[in-house]
Amino acid sequence: MSWSTSDIPDLTGRRALVTGATSGLGYETALELLRHGAEVTIAARNPEKSEQAAAKLTAASGGTAQILALDLADLQGVATAAERFAKEHDSLDLLVNNAGVMAPPYRQTVDGFELQVGTNHLGHFALTAHLLPLLLKASNPRVVTVSSFMHKTVGSIGQGDLRAEHGYSKWDAYGKSKLANLLFMLELDRRARAAGSPLVSVAAHPGFARTHLQSSGPQLGGVSLESRILGFGTRLVAQSAAAGAWPSLYAGTAPAVPSGSYYGPALFEVRGKPKLVQPTKAAQDPELAKHLWGWSVEATGVDLF
Repeated sequence: MSWSTSDIPDLTGRRALVTGATSGLGYETALELLRHGAEVTIAARNPEKSEQAAAKLTAASGGTAQILALDLADLQGVATAAERFAKEHDSLDLLVNNAGVMAPPYRQTVDGFELQVGTNHLGHFALTAHLLPLLLKASNPRVVTVSSFMHKTVGSIGQGDLRAEHGYSKWDAYGKSKLANLLFMLELDRRARAAGSPLVSVAAHPGFARTHLQSSGPQLGGVSLESRILGFGTRLVAQSAAAGAWPSLYAGTAPAVPSGSYYGPALFEVRGKPKLVQPTKAAQDPELAKHLWGWSVEATGVDLF
């Protein structure tokens, strides 16, 4: 695929919300959307970082980045953020579920869920549900869920994993959260199609990209050696955050992207231009997706379709 960001169409009049856009992949995604005319809201937890990122995005793009305070690890906070957004906007064309946490020591969300599954999956599940009415008011709504090739490291996910009831392994939990992202994306596609909805549900992964994510998780536990090793490895072999955002941008903006499709880097799914890639067999399991959907509805108190 010879795609580049210059192939992104004119997005004037389209409204996008990108979670976790104060740095890394989310920032680069928001930047290109703004450069191509979209109205962009960056949703993040830290007000100071949000203000700084919005100012940089506005200066670099010629557009105006808006801010939405959002803590994906707090389900009531997610509902409040979505309500606030709905009061200010009458529709939403593109939701990019990008924010995430990777490999921290054991932590819980405000609601008592394991932090990675709770933030990476349940928070975005709830956010998408709360914003669905706005998405359905758009003519061609699209939801991009950002996963990872780390979903290939796990073979399944169970309801107990939402709270890490059977012990905690940070990398296993991360892989399961990324598997959950793909199960959610594909089940959302199935449900949207069954409802006759125009909603397009797609996913992307960045390959191996230079962001703070690889080292920030270990730093939460004060594991400075692991953080330094991961940081060094990332600087040595990873592609830029801007390149890592290409699959998300392609998934979010390319015309005629099929709902249910998944995009990653072309070169061994590690780096390069975006291409269509395949989720694992577990990620494509419709029964597992239905189970996860039910557990997610029970956990968050909200549903889609």
